[in-house]
Amino acid sequence: MDQTKQSRRSFLKTAALGAVAFTIVPRRVLGGVGYLAPSDELTKAIIGVGGMGRGHISYAGRTIAICDVDADHLSRALTLCPPGTKTYRDYRELLLNPAIDIVHIATPPHWHGIIAVDAAKAGKDIWCEKPMTRTIGEGIRVKEAMKQYNRIFRLNTWFRFDDIFYGMGTTVKPIKKLVESGLLGWPLKVTINAATGFDWKFYWVGKTGLATESVPAVLDYDFWLGPAPYKPYNSHRVHQTFRGYWDYDGGGLGDMGQHYLDPVQYFLGKDYTNPIRVDVDAPQQDSDACGTWKRIELTYDDGCKIILDGDNQDINAPYIEGPSGKLYPGFRSNIPDLERKLAAFPDPEEQLTDFHQAVRTRQKFALNEINGFRSCTMVNMAIIAVRLGRSLNFDPIRLEFINDPGANAMINQPMRAPWSV
Repeated sequence: MDQTKQSRRSFLKTAALGAVAFTIVPRRVLGGVGYLAPSDELTKAIIGVGGMGRGHISYAGRTIAICDVDADHLSRALTLCPPGTKTYRDYRELLLNPAIDIVHIATPPHWHGIIAVDAAKAGKDIWCEKPMTRTIGEGIRVKEAMKQYNRIFRLNTWFRFDDIFYGMGTTVKPIKKLVESGLLGWPLKVTINAATGFDWKFYWVGKTGLATESVPAVLDYDFWLGPAPYKPYNSHRVHQTFRGYWDYDGGGLGDMGQHYLDPVQYFLGKDYTNPIRVDVDAPQQDSDACGTWKRIELTYDDGCKIILDGDNQDINAPYIEGPSGKLYPGFRSNIPDLERKLAAFPDPEEQLTDFHQAVRTRQKFALNEINGFRSCTMVNMAIIAVRLGRSLNFDPIRLEFINDPGANAMINQPMRAPWSV
């Protein structure tokens, strides 16, 4: 048997035993070595340091370990790390380090679900980049794992609670207050397009007919692919342009969709459900490379609707429109004396937006595996409809498409052995 495969197989057995041990006795409940006192600084490891991960090295906690399958990424990231930072090529070895409290997952999305579940088993809390998972089925498993292993999970899209929301000139808080006030009426229609700052990154598409290239010596391409189907190496498949391929992400929609849809779920009060229908207007898609689309409509059972206007057909449409009023970009409204009227209503319920506090107190972070799963499911519903080129009906309780075996086959997509979630 090949020594590399034998070594990997032996390591898997060791890693599995180690992960079980950390799950049963996590660092923060141990006395002595590895104990986390309330005054101690939380430590973090970053898996994937090619882009977003490298930018987070000095942010939100002390980085003590980094991991990447590209040696160049590791060497560049290490120059930004504190002295003594450990480096890994295999994330499973990193998870065996008992000094790590938080794992930041900044890999391509086809790895998010697997690493999140493995990190939960290893007793780590998790900060995960968007989209939460590449498929609906992987999201279901991540939810189960966070509950099973009692982990704290944060999804890294922050617009439901922080920063100025795209094109609106305000945070989401006053938008939610307006919706909750009832001044706009019900049901509501939300239109997202370039007027609210979103061009859907149409240039993030894949290429067809890719020529086979030599794999760079610094890259473990087989490990980079991981659960994805094997396809010959081409530089356009990896690193900054991987988002253009269905096996790893979903184009601009997969990359940016949750940034825009998650706040809408929040201010509509839909954090625990999903739309029941998705309609699409898109050209036929390639089976490998992501393409563009014109329009996606997501409709809830109460008539609320979200329109992703990729073609900017309704560029002057209100951001939110109800039977009693409209809200435009810049927080402009056709409701007279809106500011005074809103002052009479209570502010939205406070959210826990300090991830370290959530870790220390074991309370849910504002954007967690439950509400994050729902907004990610909207993205994945839309991606499936675009890929299939047809409208779909969805059951948000059973989490499956209605009378559509082809769409349901894409909820849990096959993974290349030996990977599973």
